[in-house]
Amino acid sequence: MTTTTEIERPRLVHLGEQEAVKESTGLLGRLGFWSVRNRRKVFIGWLIAIVLLGVFAPGVEKALSGAGWQADGSQSVAERNLAMKYFGGQASSSIQVVVSSTAPIGSPGTQRIIRSAEATLRSDHRIGRIVPPTPGYTISADQRTGIILGGANADTNTMVRAADDLKGRLAALSTAQVRVVATGSSVLWSDFNNANRSAMMKSELFSWPVTMAILVIAFGSLVAAGLPLLLTMVGLLSAAGMLDLLTRITPISIWAMNFALMFALALGIDYALFIVVRFRGAHFGRGRDVAHSVAETMDTAGKAVLFSGITVLISLSSVMIVPSPAFRSMAGGIMLAVAFVLTATLTLLPAVLGKLDDRVDALALPWVHQGEHRSQRFARWGELLWCRPKSFGTIALVALVALSIPIFGLKTAMPSIKVVPTSASSRVGYSAAQSAFGVGAPGQLQVIAPRAEAARVTAVLTADRTIAAVAPAQPSIGDSSLVMISAQPTVDPSNPLLGQAIAHIRTQLPTGAVLGGAPAENYDLQQALSKKTPLVIAMVLVLGFILLLFALQAVLIAALGVLTSLLATAGAFGVARLVFQNGIGHSLLGLSPQGFLDAWDPVFFFAMIFAISMDYTVFLLSSTKEHFERSRDPKDAMVNGLAHSGRVIFSAAAVMIAVFFTFSLSGPLPPKEMGIILGVAVFLDAFFVRLLLLPVLLRLTGMAAWWAPKWLLKALPTISFAHGD
Repeated sequence: MTTTTEIERPRLVHLGEQEAVKESTGLLGRLGFWSVRNRRKVFIGWLIAIVLLGVFAPGVEKALSGAGWQADGSQSVAERNLAMKYFGGQASSSIQVVVSSTAPIGSPGTQRIIRSAEATLRSDHRIGRIVPPTPGYTISADQRTGIILGGANADTNTMVRAADDLKGRLAALSTAQVRVVATGSSVLWSDFNNANRSAMMKSELFSWPVTMAILVIAFGSLVAAGLPLLLTMVGLLSAAGMLDLLTRITPISIWAMNFALMFALALGIDYALFIVVRFRGAHFGRGRDVAHSVAETMDTAGKAVLFSGITVLISLSSVMIVPSPAFRSMAGGIMLAVAFVLTATLTLLPAVLGKLDDRVDALALPWVHQGEHRSQRFARWGELLWCRPKSFGTIALVALVALSIPIFGLKTAMPSIKVVPTSASSRVGYSAAQSAFGVGAPGQLQVIAPRAEAARVTAVLTADRTIAAVAPAQPSIGDSSLVMISAQPTVDPSNPLLGQAIAHIRTQLPTGAVLGGAPAENYDLQQALSKKTPLVIAMVLVLGFILLLFALQAVLIAALGVLTSLLATAGAFGVARLVFQNGIGHSLLGLSPQGFLDAWDPVFFFAMIFAISMDYTVFLLSSTKEHFERSRDPKDAMVNGLAHSGRVIFSAAAVMIAVFFTFSLSGPLPPKEMGIILGVAVFLDAFFVRLLLLPVLLRLTGMAAWWAPKWLLKALPTISFAHGD
């Protein structure tokens, strides 16, 4: 059999051929050609960028923040700021130390440990006013449990880092008779971030061998299979360094890095597959020289990658309208990774292909050139769909609708204490506080009001049936015009009744009074998410339609490309409701259902799902449009569109499904939710929508799929996916 090394091709393009290449290609084709001819400059430029940003990358994890889960501008955030300023930091972000003893709290041995715990808190400059256990309020009725309050003397992100440092030191004070454990909102987010970081690292470690195996099978060559990892590492290192630099300007959630890694891997695989498969089709399948092959590839597949990347960026930018620092920084981190991967795909990857030439298929497997750029299997699949569109379309539609029906009973709420392991400090302290003080003890509410309104505030709180106890008014420090009144609910902080109570109490409070506390912050964030979710979804759909219309210049198929993505998304959330809300199959996944989905899932995961689905949509429809431009035949366009993109979509989806489902094996609940929702969404979108339903719709709509009014075509710039030979 003839090997790739036996095929003789010119390594360089003569001057006349260079001009011919330039004349026959568009802007991206010329960029690819330039990258091949000037690959040394490209390599040096990227090396400098990676070195400069890579210097900062190792410190990004310590620089990123652990908090930011709040609704900026909300009443609860206003209350927390007042507590920080006038009440010694006795805010939701303070550290609560639960001391449980077999002897009374007042016994000498227990008091000695309490003083040691207070000294430990006092030694940290991030801790403000320290309030020892107080009879009637923070000492239990049986006198065997007390709570030390360590005020927050720093912002919420810094307090999470303080919790990282202090919770172990405080736990070390425990003896056989006395247990010391830190809890509270800051400790919860510390435990939450640590558990999720550990789980995601384990999942990523497990997913890499699976990813490499699928990539080797898909590419048929070890060298080619390494190209997606090249893009991933370039995007990740660059994004990590940039994130570290940006933390010097504004706090950025540690989750930004986790999601940046995920998207760098996802898009690195998608883009490399699409580009390399098209390059090999031109280079090996059609016998073209390397420069001409790269130019043709970037003029066709490169355009699809560019539109895909822009769609991803716009989809994620819609999350920025959610008034939460955590959400905005997570979306920003992903967008940075996407921007770097996209830029590397359009410049660095062509240069690497130019350097590798035939060696792109080094260390090849026997099937390396099977089908080249056109898959006979997917061509036959396209022919089958063309002959029996209604049968296959009905199967896909029924399956997607059936999985989507449960979404109508979907409930969302902010995560409960169940999102951290049972051994976590915050959860142990949470349980201890509930056992000693009542079920609502971990969810203290705080009202700050003018001193003259103290009696009225107390009356409002006392009259509410969800309030178990109201503490005496506490005067502010250095300013006697304000008081803080704390109240303990009768229900668990995650109980929906508490949210209803917060809303009701606020309507009864006098002017100038603000209600806050950790449960109120969760409630306000949930309300902000509920309010913004429809707007985010609408923005994503409208902007996605505009971009597809711009790229495809056909109204109906652009609309169908966007709307069909809703079916896969709805199906994924329908499955999520059955698993995480109803508990179906929870024992197999090793989780305890909360009875709802985390409130951020719909808005954030919708944007992520849409971004990934648009990848596959652009790949399929750009390839289909390329053939339609050549033949003006809907059947030729549909069948060859599948034949030229189906293999890429199938392989890329297989990798993403494997990666996402590995997260469902993680211990904490949020990674499981992410893994199941995203994994199911990619599965449904790739195999039921893009490779089945959308081709059927192309068959049923025929020429109408590619229609556009003349005035629109005049308004839009001419964009062609067909390469001019």
